[in-house]
Amino acid sequence: MRVDLFDFELPPERIALRPARPRDAARLLVVPGEGAFADLRVSDLPGQLRAGDVLVFNDTRVIPAQLEGQRGEARIGATLHKRIDLRHWQAFVRNGKRLREGDRIQFGANVTALAEARHADGSWTLLFEGEEPVEVLLERAGRMPLPPYIAGKRPLDEADRSDYQTMFAARDGAVAAPTAALHFTPGLMAALAGAGIGSETLTLHVGAGTFLPVKADDTAEHAMHAEWGRIDAATADRLNAARADGGRLIAVGTTSLRLLESATGDDGVIHPFEGDTAIFITPGYRFRAIDGLMTNFHLPRSTLFMLVSALMGLDRMQAAYAHAIGEGYRFYSYGDASLLLPER
Repeated sequence: MRVDLFDFELPPERIALRPARPRDAARLLVVPGEGAFADLRVSDLPGQLRAGDVLVFNDTRVIPAQLEGQRGEARIGATLHKRIDLRHWQAFVRNGKRLREGDRIQFGANVTALAEARHADGSWTLLFEGEEPVEVLLERAGRMPLPPYIAGKRPLDEADRSDYQTMFAARDGAVAAPTAALHFTPGLMAALAGAGIGSETLTLHVGAGTFLPVKADDTAEHAMHAEWGRIDAATADRLNAARADGGRLIAVGTTSLRLLESATGDDGVIHPFEGDTAIFITPGYRFRAIDGLMTNFHLPRSTLFMLVSALMGLDRMQAAYAHAIGEGYRFYSYGDASLLLPER
């Protein structure tokens, strides 16, 4: 499909630079398959779901994956993108043309890395030196990797260390937050449980590639970034049982959705999964695992806007986004949320 079909105009003032407080006070646009949209709050979510439904969260934890350093006189910026092994990470590098294989980058706080190999997309494999775990080095020298549409408008501060982390964060490895889950609080989870709505977690370590623009003119020409994920056997069994009992699986965030769809066979059975997924969902895709999606509002021409258009229909999502813009909803990572419930 033509990428320009997924374009829309977003006024810059609609981009949220801080999250709502409390988190579940964010607005929630409910988009059914047909009929009117509903303008609510995230705290209203229990009334929009049914007993037996299950919300599926991503328990990845964002690491301080942005580094600033020096190679000789050259300033080098690195955003870690994907773990390769215990000491190797793939990274997007600013000023990477100044690097040569074997160069040592000094990131400060006694943190150094060797530039081992340059990839075709311009990223680099970095080998972090020493014996301390890389996560310890990053806590010492790294910064939280705020999305470029926020970081370009204001400096990072201490509040972002907690604001850009979900209450479910348990497993280190993401370099971008699964932002739909930022809206959840212990109080909201208690209200959901009281309404008979279940919850499960899986792990998908979100990569910085999630912010890469689609440069191709046609979706068929876009190469999707790969991310590592895991669903254990017990979780897969419980999700399958919930669906068999008539419950709906509602993915909280596109990361949860992409991993669930990657783990599900054509028969609709969710299997245990561990490994990389580069699934690219565009209109025409047949969803196998999920019955709905809670997600924030996405960038024009992005793979994520393509995904929600595949779930609800392109015309429906263009109309929903036009409504959201007109009603003053806040967009992107720190913005408001939508609940997409297609007809099944």
